[in-house]
Amino acid sequence: MIVLEYGIYSVLGLTYLGLALGSLPGLRMNRATIALVGSAFLIALGVVTLQEAWEAIDAKTIVFLLSMMVVNANLAYAGFFPQALSVLLSFTRSPLGVLIALTFGSGILSAIFLNDTIALIFTPLTLSLTQALGLNPIPYLLAVAGATNIGSVATLSGNPQNILIGSFSGIGYLEFLQALIPVALIGLIIQIGLLWLLYPDVRSLQACDNLFTTKTRIFKPLYQKTLIITTGLLIAFVAGLPLTESALVAASLLLITRRVKPQRILKKVDWNLLVMFSGLFILTRVTQKLNLLQPFTHAINSAASLLGVTAILSNLISNVPAVLLLQPLIPKDDTHSWLLLAAGSTLAGNLTLFGSVANLIVAEAANELGYKLTFWEHLRFGAPLTVCTLFLVYLLVH
Repeated sequence: MIVLEYGIYSVLGLTYLGLALGSLPGLRMNRATIALVGSAFLIALGVVTLQEAWEAIDAKTIVFLLSMMVVNANLAYAGFFPQALSVLLSFTRSPLGVLIALTFGSGILSAIFLNDTIALIFTPLTLSLTQALGLNPIPYLLAVAGATNIGSVATLSGNPQNILIGSFSGIGYLEFLQALIPVALIGLIIQIGLLWLLYPDVRSLQACDNLFTTKTRIFKPLYQKTLIITTGLLIAFVAGLPLTESALVAASLLLITRRVKPQRILKKVDWNLLVMFSGLFILTRVTQKLNLLQPFTHAINSAASLLGVTAILSNLISNVPAVLLLQPLIPKDDTHSWLLLAAGSTLAGNLTLFGSVANLIVAEAANELGYKLTFWEHLRFGAPLTVCTLFLVYLLVH
């Protein structure tokens, strides 16, 4: 019996260590496979049955994520995101103006669509932009990374952890937006001020000679169809219609097409993320069954402590596992605590380079193109930004 318990806790501990590191030393495993393998071993050890594990997976969250990925994939193929960036940059010709455009452009689009998608698409565009204008790319890459996190805090569809919170709490899209949009907007302004202080080169208001222009390939029929359906989806969100069902209908309508091969859209779906979520749901059920969350019960009895615990856990094991661990401790009707959990888990992602998937996407994409965004470079920017925005949450939401 002791050996079995030792095995269970060892598997659970190694799994969460792997989730925190993003890999396991000596093994080619990512967070998705770590969560899946850990869950499989815990099922094999009898902590939960296969039926219990299946029932632990929140179908609404998985379907909503899948549906939004299909919508985003259609927008990407239609040429929407580069076009949106080009429109934003048509209003400015200065280094500071470009910084402001990138910050608010990334932030606003991240609030509407998944932040990881914006980070993935905007990073190469940002590098092309800074190369064309002869600017240091680092502050602009930091702007994209930070803004995708800050902007996504505003809506239930902005990032994976907000999607989870929407499913668990039942908070309406509009209610969530009204509560956290001030945090997002002021947070973006704080980010611009911080980058202005840290990087003197971005302060210039003098117009650059080489204005960034890119030929955006627009597939007009797909572009028009996708915009119409996406607009209808956003109206459904604001009107209070069920989020998951609305997103599923929108994705289904986009998959009815004569122009785009289905495999091109499905290749854009982040299956790793869906597998990781499924595994995390099972791991959370295991922690509940083993009563491992009891120490946190008294640690989140105030707004400040909830924000603190959320921020620490989000950087130790990542924000999605942190939300899944803490959600059983929050009553469904405690809207205030759910909002703090959403804001804390999202904004804490800016603390370190490893704090959010969006940060890693920006760093990896930049590295592939020959630019290095180091851990310390990010920390110099991310630490004060996180402290300021979490304090802002405490003032506005508390």
